[in-house]
Amino acid sequence: MANNSYSGVKNSVAEPNHDGEFGCSVKDLCTLMELRGADAIQKIEDSYGDVKGICSRLKTSPVDGLSGQPSDIEKRKATFGQNFIPPKKPKTFLQLVWEALQDVTLIILEVAAIVSLGLSFYKPPNTEGIDCGEAKGGAHDEGEAEAGWIEGAAILLSVVCVVLVTAFNDWSKEKQFRGLQNRIEQEQKFSVVRGAQVIQIPVAEIVVGDVAQINYGDLLPADGVLIQGNDLKIDESALTGECDHVKKTLQKDPMLLSGTHVMEGSGKMLVTAVGVNSQSGIIYTLLGAGEEEEEDDDKEKKKEKKKEKKNKKQDGSVENRKKAKAQDGAAMEMQPLNSDEGAEGEEKKKSNLPKKEKSVLQGKLTKLAVQIGKAGLIMSAVTVIILVVLFVVDTFWVRNFPWTAECTPIYIQFFVKFFIIGVTVLVVAVPEGLPLAVTISLAYSVKKMMKDNNLVRHLDACETMGNATAICSDKTGTLTMNRMRVVQVFIADKHYRKVPEPDVIPASIMDVLILGISVNCGYTTKIMPPEKEGGLQRQVGNKTECALLSFVLDLKKDYQAIRNEIPEEKLYKVYTFNSVRKSMGTVLKNADGGFRLFSKGASEILLRKCFKILTATGEAKIFRPRDRDDMVKRVIEPMASEGLRTICLAYRDFPASEGEPNWENETEILTRLTCICVVGIEDPVRPEVPDAIKKCQRAGITVRMVTGDNLNTARAIASKCGILLPGDDFLCLEGKEFNRRIRNEKGEIEQERIDKIWPKLRVLARSSPTDKHTLVKGIIDSTVLEQRQVVAVTGDGTNDGPALKKADVGFAMGIAGTDVAKEASDIILTDDNFSSIVKAVMWGRNVYDSISKFLQFQLTVNVVAVIVAFTGACITQDSPLKAVQMLWVNLIMDTFASLALATEPPTESLLLRKPYGRNKPLISRTMMKNILGHAIYQLIIIFTLLFAGEKIFDIDSGRNAPLHAAPSEHYTIVFNTFVMMQLFNEINARKIHGERNVFEGIFNNLIFCSIVFGTFVIQIVIVQFGGKPFSCVGLNIEQWLWCIFLGFGCLLWGQVISSIPTSRLKFLKAAGHGTQKDEIPDEELEEMEDQDEIDYAERELRRGQILWFRGLNRIQTQMDVVSAFQSGVSLQAAMRRQPSSSSQQHDIRVVNAFRSSLSPYEGLEKPESRSSIHNFMTHPEFRIEDSEPHIPLIDDTDAEDDAPTKRNATPSPSLPPSPNQNNNAGDSCIHLFLDPSKPATPSAPGSPMHSLETSL
Repeated sequence: MANNSYSGVKNSVAEPNHDGEFGCSVKDLCTLMELRGADAIQKIEDSYGDVKGICSRLKTSPVDGLSGQPSDIEKRKATFGQNFIPPKKPKTFLQLVWEALQDVTLIILEVAAIVSLGLSFYKPPNTEGIDCGEAKGGAHDEGEAEAGWIEGAAILLSVVCVVLVTAFNDWSKEKQFRGLQNRIEQEQKFSVVRGAQVIQIPVAEIVVGDVAQINYGDLLPADGVLIQGNDLKIDESALTGECDHVKKTLQKDPMLLSGTHVMEGSGKMLVTAVGVNSQSGIIYTLLGAGEEEEEDDDKEKKKEKKKEKKNKKQDGSVENRKKAKAQDGAAMEMQPLNSDEGAEGEEKKKSNLPKKEKSVLQGKLTKLAVQIGKAGLIMSAVTVIILVVLFVVDTFWVRNFPWTAECTPIYIQFFVKFFIIGVTVLVVAVPEGLPLAVTISLAYSVKKMMKDNNLVRHLDACETMGNATAICSDKTGTLTMNRMRVVQVFIADKHYRKVPEPDVIPASIMDVLILGISVNCGYTTKIMPPEKEGGLQRQVGNKTECALLSFVLDLKKDYQAIRNEIPEEKLYKVYTFNSVRKSMGTVLKNADGGFRLFSKGASEILLRKCFKILTATGEAKIFRPRDRDDMVKRVIEPMASEGLRTICLAYRDFPASEGEPNWENETEILTRLTCICVVGIEDPVRPEVPDAIKKCQRAGITVRMVTGDNLNTARAIASKCGILLPGDDFLCLEGKEFNRRIRNEKGEIEQERIDKIWPKLRVLARSSPTDKHTLVKGIIDSTVLEQRQVVAVTGDGTNDGPALKKADVGFAMGIAGTDVAKEASDIILTDDNFSSIVKAVMWGRNVYDSISKFLQFQLTVNVVAVIVAFTGACITQDSPLKAVQMLWVNLIMDTFASLALATEPPTESLLLRKPYGRNKPLISRTMMKNILGHAIYQLIIIFTLLFAGEKIFDIDSGRNAPLHAAPSEHYTIVFNTFVMMQLFNEINARKIHGERNVFEGIFNNLIFCSIVFGTFVIQIVIVQFGGKPFSCVGLNIEQWLWCIFLGFGCLLWGQVISSIPTSRLKFLKAAGHGTQKDEIPDEELEEMEDQDEIDYAERELRRGQILWFRGLNRIQTQMDVVSAFQSGVSLQAAMRRQPSSSSQQHDIRVVNAFRSSLSPYEGLEKPESRSSIHNFMTHPEFRIEDSEPHIPLIDDTDAEDDAPTKRNATPSPSLPPSPNQNNNAGDSCIHLFLDPSKPATPSAPGSPMHSLETSL
């Protein structure tokens, strides 16, 4: 390594095998990318001369980029690697089968079936002549005794079916996720220069030697060296944990790392490392190495062995580890992968982790399933006990038979039969179909939502959207078309209502104007010719700048000619646009040594900084404050009230005689400007938006507009969209006014003050990203209304990250959105259109309804099957529905029904009702009425058939049959009627709100029709040809018609039930609420503390927390909190907010770094200091900045140390790792600073705040 610089030069001659024909190898470039700052500059100078030297070694041009020839690109991929990080291997089908087999009920069944099989092959020695009571050999002839094995075999076969179906579902789900992930990755494109043309290519196609253009908001896809930059600031927290933005310049620090975010400015970089060789790739390799084995967490021992093996394997990648170590020049101790401490931590974590993250809906469902399961368990135990007791009493007591050795196997067969009956009751009672239904419903919705331009990144976002009560939307591009054009202009003392002819503008003003617009707009912004004849010109880049460039073209001038004359490299200094400046400036150096600054920005802001204005003669005259007020009244307000965005263009000259000004002192530079003109830019409202907003309002969702535009413009657009309706009582505020109203005298945000504003607020104008975040957080934390608000937010800029993360559902723009925004979001709108959000609401509500439909169907079957099996067994000592039949019913009602009912397409009528809210029970009282009503009908029919069927149909009774008796027609009719009733009831279950027409839209759902028809056909086959395994006998046509008629009765009975008003039935209770606080035992809370992923109870708790805060007396809560903390329970753990699964990885690392750094003092804290909920509730002014200097935010060494050991990084369940997952930490850090006054309760588990709160 030491003589690297030497070998670098020597390379091309002496070691051609190193890298073919390039002047430096992968190793050289990796070594270079590990350095930072001065070291890096020194290294570049020593080994390559300068960046151009690296370019020539890599055979590329800093101006024209690569040639783009396929052969060259392939060669680079072969030499330097491709730009993607290989994903984790998916689980194989066999692994999934194995997982499905772990189901407890299935295991019990398998055991029972095997015992039954074994006993049926066991022949007792000469039982002839010995009388064993009721159980006399059981067989009428040899043939039937021989067939005793069939039942056991059939049970095993049906278990195999259930397992295969479950495994297949899991497998297809996994496949869909992978597809979705690939789709998200393919969506990511990046601008590179190839053959002197700027083109967009997929991130995976970037190769070493490419010249990439980087802009505000980009997430860097590869490592590189800066070629040219304007005011470039990078957020490197994803890699270093440092939240300060790092300034990148050629003189100080030209190294750019993959996975970091561009927070300001723009520039060009030379790509030097891609994929696994880039800095985030190296960390990934280390993480991935740890992840693969753990994913298969089968046995602890296996893990240990694997880790040892892995350590051997990894010796090759020791260098990579060293690289990660030296990342910031900080050397530190790296824990070996199988160190005891790491392994123990891992085991502990593993044992506590729930399998998947659960959404609200899944939380309610899991709870419901557990309750039903418990009831089923009790029923099945009672069934077995009753059967055994009845048999024993009857045989040994009433008939007085002795227990003889010869009879023992026969008795045991009876007991096994009873046991099997008990287990089948349990199998039918446990609704395994629930999780399946949720999965199918969500996966189906996600797939269909793709067609509606919603790319869902986190599954549960889809269902949360159904509960949304508020949407905070951006204006530009979401509500409007984002095709900006200049329609009015105030220039040379005159206000033109449309774009003037070029000859009416004085030549001197025209020259300044055209030059100013051409150089002071991003060079990546262009107007391209239309794709097809007669189409609109294509706008590429920032749309406001596109409007100004189109204005230049409207004035019959060419901006490209000026740009060719003054290329980007010749710009002396660029102040890029950011949310603080609200303006952009470009400095040119004049021939005489002086400078000229061109500036453009929001008119009311820039006009304050102008002291002259150009007049009709082309001269500049003094521009006083009163002239400015006059202009605001005469020009800017009329433009704004028509919904135009007003932009002021200005310039300033710095004469050579005064010397070069201090460019860093922006306030000094941006004064004494001369105003050139003010333009009014129109962004027409999308034609479909007013209708979409009307739908939202009808569906009980409030739409608010949050925009950076001025108040009049925003108000005009809001009226056009229908957000503001005439005669409404509403508020429209500017960011400043909003802040003034929500803060107290000390400048702290108070929830009570926000509560006075948000219910009426409809438009927030001139708002900063922090305002947006404050508003979202204020609405979510508010307790004014009964229901906790569920807020969706749209955002496109980097600065929207915190608000997107804070919201319940974050929508990022697919076209205009930056990578940072997409990374923080839950759903990406691929067409940037507001009406797609309405579709998402519809799908979300549909998911909820589908699950409810399935529940209504499933629970009816459950209730009936369990009662029939239970009473039948108790009265006739044999279950009327045999084990195999039960499993078939279970298959219909679980797997098939969940497919049929969970894939109902959404209808517009879903938008006619109000949102359900978080605490609405899954099973409403209407549904309860349907379930009980249908159960009563089915039980009456079944029991009538069971106890009087033989008389009605004039057949032999099937009751009290001996052990291996042949199947009877009687019991076949009972079974067949039962299944027919389920089929017709499945049609009833399609409506859950008490509608009468259950057939409405049934043919829109082909899956439903085909499943019902398919089930019917299979049922015919089972009854007619199932024979002994299914305990069935073929029925004649008359008996079939009766069975179908009794099934059809369900539909008629359904009409009767819907005639009974639910309000009359006072005794009905709803079921399936979310979990409340007091239902969670202390032990569980303690366990939660250790969990990195959040369990449903925990999430429910955090969502329900507002409600119970209100109910509980303050002091009492204080006491609870104190005692909870004393017993070591972290309430925060119970209430923290689930971050996006991808950001968890880094977040957890940060938290662990904190835990380890703070743990020595943990015991010393007073309980009072830890009751942080109330400290935060009552003193929202607590700011993290105040404490920042005293507590090191994160030690890089810790972060790096943790990353490779993989103790703390939780693999995200919902999406396989994407190449840039590592970077989301950026967001978690951003929100630390953007939102100082965040209360503790919803603080992200991953954010360093979480630990800071507890310590402070």
